[in-house]
Amino acid sequence: MAREQMMAGVPVFIEGEGPDTILMLHGWPDTHRLWDRQVAFFSQRHRCVTMTLPGFDKMALEGGYSLDHVVAVIAKVVETVSPHQKVTLMLHDWGCAFGYQFAMLHPDRVARIVAIDVGDANSLAFQKSLSILAKGMVFTYQITLALAWRIGGAIGNGITRGMARALQAKADPRHVHVGMNYPYAMRWMKAFGGLDAMRQIEPTCPFFYAYGRKKPFMFHSPQWLKRLAGREGNEVRGFNTGHWVMVDGADEFNAAVADWLSASSTEKVMYG
Repeated sequence: MAREQMMAGVPVFIEGEGPDTILMLHGWPDTHRLWDRQVAFFSQRHRCVTMTLPGFDKMALEGGYSLDHVVAVIAKVVETVSPHQKVTLMLHDWGCAFGYQFAMLHPDRVARIVAIDVGDANSLAFQKSLSILAKGMVFTYQITLALAWRIGGAIGNGITRGMARALQAKADPRHVHVGMNYPYAMRWMKAFGGLDAMRQIEPTCPFFYAYGRKKPFMFHSPQWLKRLAGREGNEVRGFNTGHWVMVDGADEFNAAVADWLSASSTEKVMYG
């Protein structure tokens, strides 16, 4: 049974009593509920921690948070749930963006990273890898969500839920709201300080990267993928799913990650 606590102003759920901690960070338009099947599977051997990103859990919120604030919340949660050990990060979508920033700023707190479907998406190499059509698709859905955030209210909520349906998001529409869109406002409107300070992800810890093949474009560059796969201890795996690999390919994904975690379990995880 998951234990719920408030940490740094966000709801955090802990399940399992394993020797190491997996912190799972979701993206848009999700909450901690995204990871239900992973928690059920991995909590048998690991301590699973899920949290809802700042602003993603409050239906009435139409504000947002800076990159530094979100990373500080993640840091506080890590310090609270695992003060003496490094954690394994399991990341998806905007959870990758914020989780990567945390990992690059606090590498001494991260033992391993499992990332899903977003790689070097803020790099020049990624931008160059996209076709003109793909660039148009990215801009269209992201600026729509940013504008919905700016509009706010019932209209903003309606636009947001309509886009979630169009993109085949897995979240319950009742939990989807316009306040979740502030990262896109950060991206395109420089809201809350923007994302110019976001670091490129070049991890030194073991890294498992999963991506869905059934998409009109990828969220990583071929160069980054090749470089990642070439490092000892890393694993790159494509799945016959869309963006939400951990939902549409849950059983295959869970098994693959479990095997990789077992193989990389000799990594020193003590902090300090």
